[in-house]
Amino acid sequence: MAGASRVSRRRVLHGGAALGLYGMAGRMTAIAAPAPAPRLPARGNIVIRNAYVMTMEPGIGDIRDGDVHVKDGVIAAVGQKLNAPGATAINGAGTIVLPGLVETHWHMWNTLLRSMSGEKPEFGYFRTTAALGQKFEPGDMYQGTRLAAAEAINSGITFVHDWCHNIRSPEYADQDLRALRESGLRARFSYGPPQGMSNTQGIPLADLERLAREWPGYSNDGLITLGLAWRGLGGNNPATAIPPEIYQAEIEAGRKLGLPISVHASGSRPAAGQVATIDKAGLLGKDMQVIHANFASPEEIEAMVKVGTSVSLSPFSELRIGFGMQHTGKFLAAGIPVGLSVDTVELTGNADMFGIMKLIQNLENGEAENEFKLPARRVLELGTIEGARSMGMADKIGSLAPGKRADLIMVSTRDVNLAVFGDPAHMVVTAAQPANVDTVMVDGRILKRGGKLTAMNAAQIASEAAAANAALRKRANWS
Repeated sequence: MAGASRVSRRRVLHGGAALGLYGMAGRMTAIAAPAPAPRLPARGNIVIRNAYVMTMEPGIGDIRDGDVHVKDGVIAAVGQKLNAPGATAINGAGTIVLPGLVETHWHMWNTLLRSMSGEKPEFGYFRTTAALGQKFEPGDMYQGTRLAAAEAINSGITFVHDWCHNIRSPEYADQDLRALRESGLRARFSYGPPQGMSNTQGIPLADLERLAREWPGYSNDGLITLGLAWRGLGGNNPATAIPPEIYQAEIEAGRKLGLPISVHASGSRPAAGQVATIDKAGLLGKDMQVIHANFASPEEIEAMVKVGTSVSLSPFSELRIGFGMQHTGKFLAAGIPVGLSVDTVELTGNADMFGIMKLIQNLENGEAENEFKLPARRVLELGTIEGARSMGMADKIGSLAPGKRADLIMVSTRDVNLAVFGDPAHMVVTAAQPANVDTVMVDGRILKRGGKLTAMNAAQIASEAAAANAALRKRANWS
């Protein structure tokens, strides 16, 4: 946003006053146990043969004419001419096989508002999100997150961080989680406040505790984990700060439950210094992910290094909204774990992680005036193993190594934009597109094959999301 309308992404404009949000602390709405997810494709005994395998695993590296053997959701072996008795063979010739892409911060629910951030302040991201978010019904959460999940799989993303900041009642959380379970994605669901919530009100900790207590029924056999989308000390409303008794209670509740914490901080010029404020309050920690951090000072970076905090970067949304440049190099130089973020397609239009990787490289090289500042392979690490490390998941995903979960993608090099085989890291980062993703596997289940989704009906999802968007606009009297 420009001029006077420009505010922190961690904030909503003054007009987003609080509503009577699900009865607030004392009045909890009972909710039934989650319905079982539709049957997903079975985990099998599969071997991919004769592919160019980019393991992203130190000590293994790339394997030309390589095989990957997957059995019961686990990578059994990686190498050449593997012995895989009884396995169904997939011909990997003409493809690059690599770990599934890891996404580290995405407001999936507002995918229902795709590209609705307009060119005038009254239709900018914050006003649009606050106004329409308050008109969402539980079913809209399902439609938006399901649409996002389908796009993720289609784009080669196998892990998403669903930063859910419009939970207006327990049913809203339930419907969002329903969409994740049905998709078969690996995910973290971070529980956040609803749009329009006053900074003087706390999130319903009783519902967060309910979810944590009942999590086995929501986790999709361990594919989905729970986190806290913390508002920090400043919150969403620029008129007031969050009282200490509220922000302390929220983060202490999350930590008591053993949940990872995620917070937007120091992402815009007005929000500079938020990381320092969190640190001075004694709340910065290894269990915390800082999102955006465009204006993180050297002292703030040092503080994050000291406690082991990770960072999530979303270059497309920073540029689109005019908040400035991402400074990837300073975090990497400090040794901070870095992940890449879709953020919100309401603002950026799509969830193309290949495009995000390409932009991250180009921004860093452009700022350094150095063609070689950030190598393509290092960028690919941010989209795979480094992203997994930033989410505390590197022991399970992010590279192809025996014993890890079988989250992988096959990228066709026979398409016109990839038809000349050069350096594979350069090809993936600078040339690949979601349309090149032939196959997607999550936890040993094939969710995309031959360029088509296998467990989700793309045409039905798109049609139902369009109808939900039209109904939402009508309820909100939104042109």
